[in-house]
Amino acid sequence: MAILNLTPDSFSDGGKHSLDSAQVVETVRWMVEDGAHIIDIGGQSSRPNAVEVSVQEEIDRVVPAIKAIRQAGLKVPISIDTYRAKVAEAAIHAGADIINDVSAGTLDAEMLRTAASLNAAVVLMHMRGTPQNMNSLAKYEGDLIEIIGRELRARVEEAVKLGIRRWNIILDPGLGFAKTGDHNIEIIRRLPELRRQPGLNGMPWLLGPSRKRFIERITGEKVAGERIWGTAGAVTACVHGGADIIRIHDTEGMSKVVKMGDAIWRNV
Repeated sequence: MAILNLTPDSFSDGGKHSLDSAQVVETVRWMVEDGAHIIDIGGQSSRPNAVEVSVQEEIDRVVPAIKAIRQAGLKVPISIDTYRAKVAEAAIHAGADIINDVSAGTLDAEMLRTAASLNAAVVLMHMRGTPQNMNSLAKYEGDLIEIIGRELRARVEEAVKLGIRRWNIILDPGLGFAKTGDHNIEIIRRLPELRRQPGLNGMPWLLGPSRKRFIERITGEKVAGERIWGTAGAVTACVHGGADIIRIHDTEGMSKVVKMGDAIWRNV
């Protein structure tokens, strides 16, 4: 899953990608050529303390891009990175296929109902609170993996109750969202155990370690865009642990890392 942030303030690549439709199409073409199987488009940053834009501004950022990709004949699956139901609905109608909600439906009461009505695949990510206060909620009294598994299971149950088909659900443990650096490393290390938690076994998993701050703690790069080698190590570990989708910034290099991991651990 290649990241296409159409935002000025994302933590790593804010302002990098133009809103110009022709440039968006060109960017997506080279992402696909470099090995991307899914394009994840976002119009609202979810980094800590990010400023919220209006629903309409978020729609105005992402919908023209999605339409341009489809009008160019590119059939690559598109994921809309949003926690707002109206944005998700507009994106799916424009040609997106997947709703990637960092809040698993907790920040917009209509999100899960909307996903169900659209029959869209949905990523339910583990997070506590909001992007503005999540770091203050990174306290887990008990076993981290059991708690994340229990809280994700509750979101799965809510989604199914509201009409989302279980086979349309993808799970994400939320690296960097209400997690400390040690939590992120523990999640990756114990991913096989998390995947076997009650009610979650057999479901597909997405992980997003790309360029995140916990990598800096290990490798020392303060600039997010320089955390390439640390990201590669984390991506390899995610593949080893059983991740089905890896969300990345550096498409060409990390797609090769994923291919190598698949060849070693999955004989693909």
